Amino acid sequence: MKRRHFLQFSSSLFASLGLSQLDLTQQAHRYAQVLAQSTPRKLALLVGINEYPTALGGLQGCLTDVEMQRELLVHRFGFNPNDVKILTNTQATREGILTTFEEHLIKQAKSGDVVVFHYSGHGSRVRDPDPIGNDPFNSTMVPSDRPPESATSSATPVPDIMGQTLFLLMSALPTENLTVVLDCCYSGGGKRGNLIARAARQSSDVTLDASPEELEYQKQWISKLYDSKQKFQEVREKGVAKGVVIASAARDQLATDAPFDGFHAGAFTYLLTRYLWQEPGNRSFKTVFENLALRTQDVAKSSGMYQIPEFEEKQGSNNGDKPLYFLEKTRPAAEAVIRKVTGDQVEFWLGGIASQSLKAFEKGAIFSIIDDEGQEQGQIQQESRVELVGYGKVIKSPQSGMVKEGTLLREQVRGIPTNLTLRVGVDETLGAEKAKVQAALQGQKRIEPVSVEQRNTVDYLLGKVTQEDIQSWRKQGESNPPPVGSLGLFTAGKAPISGSFGRVGETAENAVTRLRPRLKVLLAGRILKSLDNGDSSQLNVTTSIQAVDGKGTSGTVSSRGSRNSQSPLPPGVINTQKLQFKRGSNIQAQVKNNESRNIFVSLLFITGSGEIINLFPLDWDAPEEKSLVAPGQSKIVPQPEDNFVWNVGDTAGTFEVLVLASVAPLRTALKGLQSIARRTGSRNGNPVALQEDEPIDVIGNLLGDIDNNSRSGGAAPQLIPKGNQAVSTNQLAAISTIVEVVE
Repeated sequence: MKRRHFLQFSSSLFASLGLSQLDLTQQAHRYAQVLAQSTPRKLALLVGINEYPTALGGLQGCLTDVEMQRELLVHRFGFNPNDVKILTNTQATREGILTTFEEHLIKQAKSGDVVVFHYSGHGSRVRDPDPIGNDPFNSTMVPSDRPPESATSSATPVPDIMGQTLFLLMSALPTENLTVVLDCCYSGGGKRGNLIARAARQSSDVTLDASPEELEYQKQWISKLYDSKQKFQEVREKGVAKGVVIASAARDQLATDAPFDGFHAGAFTYLLTRYLWQEPGNRSFKTVFENLALRTQDVAKSSGMYQIPEFEEKQGSNNGDKPLYFLEKTRPAAEAVIRKVTGDQVEFWLGGIASQSLKAFEKGAIFSIIDDEGQEQGQIQQESRVELVGYGKVIKSPQSGMVKEGTLLREQVRGIPTNLTLRVGVDETLGAEKAKVQAALQGQKRIEPVSVEQRNTVDYLLGKVTQEDIQSWRKQGESNPPPVGSLGLFTAGKAPISGSFGRVGETAENAVTRLRPRLKVLLAGRILKSLDNGDSSQLNVTTSIQAVDGKGTSGTVSSRGSRNSQSPLPPGVINTQKLQFKRGSNIQAQVKNNESRNIFVSLLFITGSGEIINLFPLDWDAPEEKSLVAPGQSKIVPQPEDNFVWNVGDTAGTFEVLVLASVAPLRTALKGLQSIARRTGSRNGNPVALQEDEPIDVIGNLLGDIDNNSRSGGAAPQLIPKGNQAVSTNQLAAISTIVEVVE
């Protein structure tokens, strides 16, 4: 299977802006740079539209996008709430958007101010009277008052806001410190798997024109800003008018409106805002964002869509490279912020929680109340969650005045449910066999069949390959797709899971039986994902992965405790999450203990198809002793005495390395691995692949060890409800690294 960029996200950028394609790293780098500048005033206009006419297709996550951006701007980047203007649904008409842009941004901004414009909604395309290059169309933002007949008829011009108009509005701003974020796309509207594309539905034979009002509006701005229309065209051809523009998908890709655990959001906006909540402000954004797409795989894997972000800055400017000196004055990294206080009851926004960890933040999680120096002043225990809003109570009172709106919260303990399930969507392509598949899945422990309705969250889909799937995959570069009619597993965005498809004509019941071991492995992977706390763990641990033969980019991934302490990196290793190795490379991992106490380390290798392999420790005579890493010391995997070479293989793709560093031994899990190794005849120094029910058994033992260690290490047992397994940030660092194998 050809490599698929499931870990890169963004939305379609307007062709008229002349954007070049870069990676999400550069987008987020420049986005945060602009936000972090010290300026007299910061202004934002956030637009989100869910409610469109039925014929155009409604969306579900755009209002969440706006809320995510608003909370981030106000509580992490210091925007005055009164300077953040929000337009949603019926407010976001053509006139409403244009008037508010003029009144709130253009008329109020001054030179040196920071301005943010965010749009989440449908995109589309209209004929461009003055096209640039060979493309006769101009991309648009679709306002809420677009008529429904535009989906099937070319007769009536549409009130869309063209990219050309956005260029003019950007030109009219008196500041260069402008960030435009566009979470939309303009082709391929409709549904894909369990996701919705953010492009207005339109029949293939429909070609739309902009309204006369739109063209007249452009004419007025051109006369105000430029000597002539020819001069405007010359400037427009050079690229972005002011500041920087970020979009969430290339021209022929889809920006996804995705269901998460109890809510919908734009996958790109969720990824970006969540990352910026957790990123500390004590180092350059160039380092931080070099591999944002690979490091924040939680959102990407939730959708499985093929999206490559786009970014552009004004030609000849240094807008994308301004120094981050103001970052030292930003507030500390956090997972949540208090929004409302009533007595000892607290409502808080969970903007920094990864989507795949949300189940661990429903009941029993404990947060530290921190001051602006990042020091704990008290504690809150979570009692419930609705979408991204948590509710809880103060259990350790801080000094007077600390529990108030705007106070930041950091994860202390998460509570992973013992009955966490794998949610498998039963796809409509199964037809009459759908009921049989649901019944067969219900008979498997901790496998939860769910309907595919773009409302329910699914981890994977089970269905048949269609001709439409083949056509879509070929556009994305898929060279060896499974055959039409075969049954197997897909991501939520209908990307095929390698090795999961059977022969054509296989019955649904036989397919479920065949896939049972694979589903167990994927369930184990889902549980492991809920453990990943590298961005919040207080342990001082770094993980480095290097190419032994020099065929790749060596780099390190560190826990929050390590980032806060500024621990030195191994010689020759840069601090980045962008790890790429050429096919056939031999690699090794190094785990360093920067603590003043012993830690115990395990290392798991998770293949692109979900297989889980234990790579360390591999001394089955004394696994606990082997896993110990003394203060200031490191462990290298493979060990010199091991019987394997860690080769990335000859197939392009991605895999994951999960390092578990605990302050106490993971005894039960190690004994389980020891038993498996002896039963299968694995010698010391040989990796152990987990099969059948082994992944669930090993991960269950692992969670039991972590729960015991967390409770005995300070997480009061009476505070953690039954049915939840405690994971303390002071006891464990679970650090995930995504590695890409390239041609």
